[in-house]
Amino acid sequence: MVMTAGLLLMAILVIVPFTFAALRQVIVRSGRPARLARRLAARTPGTGLGLGATATEELHSFFNANKRVQIEERRTRLTLRDDDHSGAPPHAGIDLDAGTATFRRP
Repeated sequence: MVMTAGLLLMAILVIVPFTFAALRQVIVRSGRPARLARRLAARTPGTGLGLGATATEELHSFFNANKRVQIEERRTRLTLRDDDHSGAPPHAGIDLDAGTATFRRP
């Protein structure tokens, strides 16, 4: 009885989300039916995780506490601002390979 309950829990937590995620991918990639494909493609951002990946990560974090830390770190990193500049003033140029530094008056 316990084995059956465990298998049922695994089916609900893992297999069902994977099945829905695969079905969603088939619909979005084939474009049929067109109305449903547009709706599914518009609801999910291109950079986000799919339903199957999210379900797997949540299940993994249930058994491993370090995975929860990784998920929270990823969420924090997505909300923080990432600037390309290094903090140096814009009028200075340093070339480490050539060993030269150029300063321009503002």
